[in-house]
Amino acid sequence: MPMDQDKLGISLTHSAYERLRAELLSGRLQPGERLKITDLCEALSVSLSAVREALSRLTSEGLVIASPHRGFSAAPVSATDLNDLTEARVKIEGLCLKQAIEAGGVEWETRIVAAYHQLSRTPERAPDDPGRLNDAWAAAHAAYHDALVSACPNTWLLRLRDLLYAQSERYRHLSEAFSVTERNVESEHRNIKEAVLARNADRVCELMATHIRLTTKLLLSGRLASMFYSSSAEKPIRQKPGIRRRRPAIAKRP
Repeated sequence: MPMDQDKLGISLTHSAYERLRAELLSGRLQPGERLKITDLCEALSVSLSAVREALSRLTSEGLVIASPHRGFSAAPVSATDLNDLTEARVKIEGLCLKQAIEAGGVEWETRIVAAYHQLSRTPERAPDDPGRLNDAWAAAHAAYHDALVSACPNTWLLRLRDLLYAQSERYRHLSEAFSVTERNVESEHRNIKEAVLARNADRVCELMATHIRLTTKLLLSGRLASMFYSSSAEKPIRQKPGIRRRRPAIAKRP
């Protein structure tokens, strides 16, 4: 029986972690928003220990900030942080791609082709709201980028790459979707795929760097620009006054 209880506790902690992480990455929990443990326990229907463990894991990932006086809060974001994140992604992504090209075989190539096909057939905009990113496209986009590096044998590089990708997606979700006329993202993905299949590592890294940096440029020129800058001084995004919630925007378990 104690063994079963231990397994249940681990399962509940993991569930709390996954749900909180999803809320943070989607932007539904705003940067700087306080995360009250008692409210989270009620919303997630889990114990204090499960929430504390989940918040501890998220703190180690840089998605949550722990303060001795304020408790836990969603990590703030800034233009400087986004630019630093972008350059780190360019370097780590490049290393993963080079190693994947060296080690990958036919099965790896097949995964890339299949993931690209799925992505190219998925609408980028939500069917019911053209101004919002389609969740299905975001999932297909992540799967495509995962497939590109999946043959990389260095697990530590892949862990760093996954962390950086998740953080960059948080910025994407915090911004209003940029206009489809500002870039041809389908062409960018196709060119990357073709360069990978041609085993042209230098070309792949060049295309990926341009792809990542363009996304950052568009994010910083869109809605995030007004959130990042006040006069000439950069400020981290904080939750706007007047919209502070008593409980986090997490659907309570039925």
